[in-house]
Amino acid sequence: MINRRSFLQQTSIISAGMMLMPDLLTAKTNRQYGLQLFAFRETLPKEVNSIIPKIAQAGYKQVEPFGYSKKNGFWGLTASEFKKLLDDNGLTVPSAHYSLDLFLSSGDTAQVEEAIEAAKILGQKYIVLPYLPEQYRNSADAMNAVVDKINIAADKIQQAGLKMAYHNHDFEFKNIGGQRLFDLLLNNTSSKQLDFEMDIYWVIRSGEDPLKWLQDHPNRFKLVHIKDMEKANPALNTEIGSGNIDYKTILKKIRSAGVKYYIVEQENFKMDQFLSIEKSINYLKQIS
Repeated sequence: MINRRSFLQQTSIISAGMMLMPDLLTAKTNRQYGLQLFAFRETLPKEVNSIIPKIAQAGYKQVEPFGYSKKNGFWGLTASEFKKLLDDNGLTVPSAHYSLDLFLSSGDTAQVEEAIEAAKILGQKYIVLPYLPEQYRNSADAMNAVVDKINIAADKIQQAGLKMAYHNHDFEFKNIGGQRLFDLLLNNTSSKQLDFEMDIYWVIRSGEDPLKWLQDHPNRFKLVHIKDMEKANPALNTEIGSGNIDYKTILKKIRSAGVKYYIVEQENFKMDQFLSIEKSINYLKQIS
């Protein structure tokens, strides 16, 4: 018969074992993976109604759209029509990429307001700024000015009940006039208004360590782009698990960094696109 003292001793041993083997306790996370629709940028304008069901059939539960405009909607569909297409196929939209070039150049917030309107219809949590043209990052003054503009947009988006996120490439890590854009963004924006979508491929391609950025800035990176690097040509993408980025280790260590959304992105294909995205998500499910 186990008395109280023996029970407490055994419990302490078990607890110590758990602390020593956290990976065994969190071996499976049941993550839901999304797909950045830029993979189908060439065919979506004509085939959006047939592409979306195939993405769901490949195993994805979320998508991340891009390219919305008030005039053309999402590839000819209004935001409401696109939402119905996604609902019919069991897909949700935590985030989408929106161009804010007109806002950045003029300060007119109409483009931000249009993004907010579409995002609310789709049920998004995040409005993502996907890219900054060179004129906003080619000098220290330009970088400081664009950070101010991003703060204005982020404030407006927060007031609408949503949140803004910034998606990186490699130029954010370049030293321009003694400053790096990524440092400016992280240090001169509010964590209440702006999160980040880390593109792991671009971080690694720039020579940086994604895990160190996640560790140094906990809870700022709520979304990640999972994109693998072709072994023969690092400038190209390949299916997740086929390249030279160790996602098995990265995704294992990323668990405590506050990341909520995992989005597969691939821009280059050497096989059928639907087979490719299916191969990527199957690998991710296998390792997570």
